[in-house]
Amino acid sequence: MSKIKRALISVSDKENLKPLLTTLKKHNIKILSSGGTYKKIKKLKFKVTEISNFTGSPEILDGRVKTLHSKIHGGILNKRGNKRHLKDIKQNNIENIDLVIVNFYPFEKVIKNKLSHQNIIENIDIGGPAMVRAAAKNYSDVTVITSLNQYDELINELKKNDGSTSLEFRKKMAQEAFSETAYYDSLIADYFNKITNTYFPQKKIFHSELIKKLRYGENPHQKSAIYSLDNSLNLNQLHGKQLSYNNFSDIYAALTISKSLPKDIGVVIIKHANPCGVSIIKDKLKCYQSALACDPISAFGGIVSFNFKVGPKLALELNKIFLEVIVANKFDNEAIKILKKKKNIRLIDASNFVLNKNYKIYSSNNAILLQNEDKLKFSHKDFRIVSKIKPNAKQMKNLIFAFNVCRYVKSNAIVLACNNSTVGIGSGQPSRLDSCQIAINKMKKFVNPSKEIVAASDAFFPFVDGIEKLIQSGVSAVIQPSGSINDKNIIRYANDTNTILVFSKTRHFKH
Repeated sequence: MSKIKRALISVSDKENLKPLLTTLKKHNIKILSSGGTYKKIKKLKFKVTEISNFTGSPEILDGRVKTLHSKIHGGILNKRGNKRHLKDIKQNNIENIDLVIVNFYPFEKVIKNKLSHQNIIENIDIGGPAMVRAAAKNYSDVTVITSLNQYDELINELKKNDGSTSLEFRKKMAQEAFSETAYYDSLIADYFNKITNTYFPQKKIFHSELIKKLRYGENPHQKSAIYSLDNSLNLNQLHGKQLSYNNFSDIYAALTISKSLPKDIGVVIIKHANPCGVSIIKDKLKCYQSALACDPISAFGGIVSFNFKVGPKLALELNKIFLEVIVANKFDNEAIKILKKKKNIRLIDASNFVLNKNYKIYSSNNAILLQNEDKLKFSHKDFRIVSKIKPNAKQMKNLIFAFNVCRYVKSNAIVLACNNSTVGIGSGQPSRLDSCQIAINKMKKFVNPSKEIVAASDAFFPFVDGIEKLIQSGVSAVIQPSGSINDKNIIRYANDTNTILVFSKTRHFKH
């Protein structure tokens, strides 16, 4: 046990101080403070000594230097049972500080509010993290508190131990303190990376906050949790069971595609992080029905994402099949009542979800792969028509739609589309020819459209056999990246078969 006789309080967020101060007073703990915290404590009518009076040194440099003093850090860092330390603090007239309560300048909030660079710089806390690190290092003798969320724990600890704290408690608070300082420094490092256009620094630091621990990972024997880089998922669960690791994986796969579609238009159905049906028909009910028709068997037990508000008519249709998750840009109140009839269905309002520009992260063993997201917005200038027969506006729209969906399908990927809806998707095959066959088989099994069919490939066809298979199945237009040594042969075959062929200037693998 470590008896607390003196506490130093320096907090940016001054909420909920009164219950804490009341507990400190009850246990006759002296209080040091400075600046705004000192004024707040005085206003609450508690005894407090200003740090400048304690150290004998005034605050200087517009408050930049307040606590960076040997009497402060000596009082925190000295080992209570070390003879040399005892001698030093006696010679230098240093008094022990047994409890440090600090939260930092709101650097993260200032960045989000997009204030001036100078204002942001002034919100880099120096003294606070220095005291926290000192107290955490000396946890054997000193207690450190870095969050309002820890106040109740501290109050209970002091009540339970008559003004003392246990080693176990101090160690736990130290662990959280070092996480807090590391997180804070990572925010600052990331800010400087951005303003210096440093995309891949020599030392990359990730900052994230725990949102929740999940029941398990991809499988029951795997532990799992979800973190956020900006402290919020911007996903509001309205109903249903807790989301699982696999649910989150599918939700993000669905939203990534949805956000690439026209605003307030589009339905995406996902199974195992792959799309099994996508449509951008303007009529909302027909849009869902067309997406479902692409592969209704795979859709069973999947998730569906709507780029628009779900109403009661659509809700009735959704209740006809088993779905794990329904994601939408808001739900009508009547629609929620209808969908809630299924007890376990998860309803997610993603109206506040924004696809950010951060890196895509993949980790394996001790390595981390980083790249920015493939979020290129396609326009006609991104493509080159290489066949003799040119696509009309409707055909070109279908081709670009199919190609956009194709980049979100696990490679090798082939997408067949008709009338702004997918009609066949072949995914995740080592052979592009096999992906072609899967897409064709699904089209013939579920849709078999009579109208014009277009095909998209996420990379070039290395040989004629792939495009030949598609054309023989009824495809009249193909879109693919260029870059093969056999591009001329592909173009020649397209012209010989009166097929429209469009080359993309960029490749879009999803490994």
